[in-house]
Amino acid sequence: MTAIHDFQGTILSDTASVLGEGPTYDPDTDTVWWFNILGKELHELHLASGRKQVHDLPMMASVLARIDAGRQLLATEEGLFLRDTTTGELTFYAAIEADKPENRSNDGRTHISGSLWIGTMGKRAEMQAGAIYHVAGGKVTKIFDQISIPNSICFSPDGTMGYFTDTRVSQLMRVMVDPLTGLPTGEPIVLVDSMEDPGGIDGSVCDADGYIWNARWGSGFVDRYSPDGLRIERYRVPAAQPSCPAFVGKDADRLAVTTAWEGLDEDARSTQPQAGALLELGPTVKGVFDPAYKI
Repeated sequence: MTAIHDFQGTILSDTASVLGEGPTYDPDTDTVWWFNILGKELHELHLASGRKQVHDLPMMASVLARIDAGRQLLATEEGLFLRDTTTGELTFYAAIEADKPENRSNDGRTHISGSLWIGTMGKRAEMQAGAIYHVAGGKVTKIFDQISIPNSICFSPDGTMGYFTDTRVSQLMRVMVDPLTGLPTGEPIVLVDSMEDPGGIDGSVCDADGYIWNARWGSGFVDRYSPDGLRIERYRVPAAQPSCPAFVGKDADRLAVTTAWEGLDEDARSTQPQAGALLELGPTVKGVFDPAYKI
């Protein structure tokens, strides 16, 4: 039986994002980064001091990969851009679906090889309008197609397994991956089929033991799955729409979760004032940091 835990965590940032997404952590600066996609904002939180900044962006963006102390890679609706961490200046890096201006980026995560997987979707979540791409050294390769809402992109700690979902279908997929390149080496299989459960599989991250922590959009839960697909724990969060988790803190033993208030009416928002906040889940669990992208 799945163990259910009430929320025992904290609010890391109460700045309400319409669609909070793409959290990641820079261990060199003790900083959490995440996006308000629809608000065209990049959020920055220094954990030790609590210092918070919000950076306006000229376009919707959803994925950040650290490169080095001075540079980040951003996935946006207009392609991939390098971001100067001091000035915020954006420099074009590579195109993704330049022929599809009706699409935008969504979920993504770096692999231990230094490559990056990025999902795209229609701006109105049109059926099967998106795809998932592998990015390495500036080369962009489509690896999965006809996806409506790509999410749950994450990898086993040894880099041999990749995971993803189409939230509209709500099946968590597993695929074998080359740990040296981050490219798939087999065909995806269904690891978790939750089509009949309330809500949908959204963003995920793997901990140091290979367990998968998944934000379940529309349900107010973060679920923990074993590597063989068994849901073993559920953690309540004070927002119906958790979107993505990430391990943060100097020891990668804290779990941050982005949330959203997109689509909620006034009554729904009044009953969940934390909707759109950045939460810390509560349990101490050993995670792994997202690797740096190799330029």
